[in-house]
Amino acid sequence: MSNDRHDRDGAGASGRLAELEDRAAFEQRHIGPSDTDRATMLAAVGAASLDDLIDQAVPASIRIDAPLALPGPRTEVEALADLARIAGRNQVFTSLIGMGYSATHTPAVVARNVLENPAWYTAYTPYQPEISQGRLEALLNYQTMVCDLAGMSLANASMLDEGTAAAEAMTLVRRVGKSSSSVFFVDTDVHPQTLAVVRTRAEPLGIEVVVGDAWSELAGTECFGALVQYPGSSGQVRDLRSVVDAVHAGGGHTVVAADLLALTLLTPPGELGADVVVGNTQRFGVPMGYGGPHAGFLATREDFRRSLPGRLVGLSRDAAGRPALRLALQTREQHIRREKATSNICTAQVLLAVMASMYAVYHGPDGLRRIARRTHRLTAILAEGLRRGGVEVTTSEFFDTITVRVPGRADAVCAAARERRLNLRRVDADTLGIAFDETTTRDVVADVWASFGVTGSVDELDASVGDGPQWGAALARTSGFLTHPVFHSYHSETEMLRYLRRLADRDVALDRAMIPLGSCTMKLNATAEMLPVTWPEFGALHPFAPADQAEGYRQMIDELEAALVEITGYDAVSMQPNAGSQGELAGLLAIRGYHLARGDAERDVCLIPASAHGTNAASAVMAGMRVVVVACDDDGNVDLDDLARCLEAHGPQVSALMVTYPSTHGVFEAAITEI
Repeated sequence: MSNDRHDRDGAGASGRLAELEDRAAFEQRHIGPSDTDRATMLAAVGAASLDDLIDQAVPASIRIDAPLALPGPRTEVEALADLARIAGRNQVFTSLIGMGYSATHTPAVVARNVLENPAWYTAYTPYQPEISQGRLEALLNYQTMVCDLAGMSLANASMLDEGTAAAEAMTLVRRVGKSSSSVFFVDTDVHPQTLAVVRTRAEPLGIEVVVGDAWSELAGTECFGALVQYPGSSGQVRDLRSVVDAVHAGGGHTVVAADLLALTLLTPPGELGADVVVGNTQRFGVPMGYGGPHAGFLATREDFRRSLPGRLVGLSRDAAGRPALRLALQTREQHIRREKATSNICTAQVLLAVMASMYAVYHGPDGLRRIARRTHRLTAILAEGLRRGGVEVTTSEFFDTITVRVPGRADAVCAAARERRLNLRRVDADTLGIAFDETTTRDVVADVWASFGVTGSVDELDASVGDGPQWGAALARTSGFLTHPVFHSYHSETEMLRYLRRLADRDVALDRAMIPLGSCTMKLNATAEMLPVTWPEFGALHPFAPADQAEGYRQMIDELEAALVEITGYDAVSMQPNAGSQGELAGLLAIRGYHLARGDAERDVCLIPASAHGTNAASAVMAGMRVVVVACDDDGNVDLDDLARCLEAHGPQVSALMVTYPSTHGVFEAAITEI
């Protein structure tokens, strides 16, 4: 840590021009305290200057004297200009790749009044209900939306993503089940990135992941749970009932990864017997953003409410007897349960959950059905045109995605599609996948046909393709959804605008006041930092788009990695974890892998100070470690004597020490080097 600052044109610049530029600097505009403000705050904490405050708060043993080898600072205008140049290196093609990610139209009223509104994006996580009633109502809408569409009785208020939700569902069904098996069965038609996360999370917990065709292999497999995709990653829609029955017969539970838009037309998994439903809400108005962030979801039965990971919004009553929203199931909060916690999910995408819920509020059930029917019909027209052109469509029943066989021609068709600025999913040399969404147009259908060497007329086929869905009557949805008045009241921009304003008025965010709480959310992001989020060059890229279409993203990621390497002093940095809690888990898994690679399998104890963040202990448990808590003094400092006792008692078994630095108390451990 250094107090030195550099002028962007070189260290040590001086003179009247430099003084004028310094006064317009980013930190002056963004953070904003005046000299008088700083003096008042310094007096309140008993420090003579900022340097004195640093001397008092940050141990000299951890500070560095030399400046960091980083590029000089830039003004907001310069930084945005640089970002625009970087964004220009990305190429926004129409991606028909699918795999859980779809282009979407964010309603302008939601984009302007939620995503771009500091009343929503600077608010703290709604742990304090008295200043969070607006966001809590939006999250209750989210839970209601998920429950209704999934056909379940209970849903949490968002997860980190679909893969994480599937992994959390795996551990949930293991906790609540009575099966002695350690096998979790995953169907072959589950999205590959979801399978990868499930495998990573299963290994340290001693769970064996078995992959196969759930409809033909489950009957002979003993497992505590199974995961299937509905519709499948290939687009195939299959009746879940036989799979659910087979899993239940063996004493296990079934997890279904589902597409919420498809569930407006398909029989919901809850009505087919599923025990848990997971997925993500990205296509509900949230840009793809090259993979995130997006709000995932996990819905389950009332019987499993005490095992539900993440946060749950509930309706309660205040001291005066008035209705009030709050985060329920607080006994599951990691700060209370610590090493007994079963999930390290913490804040989990509030802003994106709000956007997805407002997409449903704005469109209502009729609007969502219309979007789904149009998307499905264009897909049916596409499939029929390909069949008439001699292309084999292998997906017999589908919603918005089909798989086709073009023996030996997959690369050539992909190349022809890219000439038309289309991205298709290459499965193998003979197989392609094509996924449509609400942004798909008639021209896109014609361009896909042309990529296969097929000609046709959308209008002609529209007149001849049947009106019914491309699946049997047994899977046609007959139950209602989104029946609450909130989903029927705000369908004009004016009504929606006023609703969003009323909710925002019930919250405290940075647009109203300082928030003296932890900084693990977006509240400290400057406006200039938020602007590029809405640029299509960043927001409209599919995460599996070809690498040459994402060169700007790669440059930005590489530059950030290099800066973090310099700041942290490490040799490498991973940008993969999508939350601090997941970064903890990734680090612990790396440590675990290191010990196992050296044959040191007995090292499974993680030492964690009592002052640590609540997710720390949960992450250690998820990494297959035993938690030993190290005592702290009243100021939050690690008790060195107790640390010595822990090391004496567990020495050969100690795998890692995990500290939050500074601690949850706000303390930099003075003895961190000794520790």
